[in-house]
Amino acid sequence: MSGVEMVTVARADDGLRLDRWFRQHYPAVKQGQLQKMLRKGQVRVDGAKVEANRRLSPGEVVRVPPVPAATPAGKAAASAQDREEIRSFVLYEDDRLIAINKPFGLPVQGGSGVARHLDGMLDGLAKGGERPRLVHRLDKDTGGLMLLARDRLAAKDLTESFRRHLIEKTYWALVAGVPHPLEGTIDLPVEKGGPEGAERMGASEGGKKAITDYQTVEMAAGKAAFLALRPLTGRTHQLRVHMDAIGTPIVGDGKYGGERAKLEGVSKRMHLFCRTMSVPRDGKPPLELTAPLTGHMAKTWDFFAFPRDVEVEWPDR
Repeated sequence: MSGVEMVTVARADDGLRLDRWFRQHYPAVKQGQLQKMLRKGQVRVDGAKVEANRRLSPGEVVRVPPVPAATPAGKAAASAQDREEIRSFVLYEDDRLIAINKPFGLPVQGGSGVARHLDGMLDGLAKGGERPRLVHRLDKDTGGLMLLARDRLAAKDLTESFRRHLIEKTYWALVAGVPHPLEGTIDLPVEKGGPEGAERMGASEGGKKAITDYQTVEMAAGKAAFLALRPLTGRTHQLRVHMDAIGTPIVGDGKYGGERAKLEGVSKRMHLFCRTMSVPRDGKPPLELTAPLTGHMAKTWDFFAFPRDVEVEWPDR
């Protein structure tokens, strides 16, 4: 059994029901056990008694009482190999945050059938006995910049910065086809489609507001394009949904692009990478972070002779 934990809700869990949050992070806790803990007030959110259907918001703190040692998911001790490997991901660190370059294919958190993930490796970056905390996510098949918080207070501040969209992010993507116009803003609401709990999202007038700026950096014989993308909102799969919605799906994104997302001569894996972040700091200039392109996208950029020293300028918002 673990002791009582005070867990800060990550931005990626915004709007998640408390019972589903437990299923995701503490899969060994059954629904009946959770209901019992809620009735007794052992599980609380920001110090208050709540119901299982309570929707969570980033920055809130969930009190988690002692639960079976097999949970929470992802909190198992990291192996020596994982500890060494995660240190190789680090691009920048200070007393508040750590910036890493997440590899393609590495899940951020555990789940059904997922044995190895970033959250399970974080012991390798512990300092003074304090384990770093996740404050946002990237999809398993997306690579690039991720921020980790050094402690609870830093996690709260960073989560709030993400919630308020104060951290500007630029992604690089390879898309099938060329967008017309070559640059612009996509303002299409995004909502979950299909059965309850399905991951697939879609552009829909009834969905949540979602806005993405895009610029075409280079084209490849009219069959593909290197795009820079700036999400101004943070919806699930937003960039993937928006690129598909304008007829240029991200190469390798079979979930949304299907056969149209395949491109001869390059990897079938998804070509989406978080390239830069601008992180505000009190009384100081923003922290500017850049991740070097890695993996199959680096090979694709070599294949097309795309530049890697591109500095994208976005209009003020």
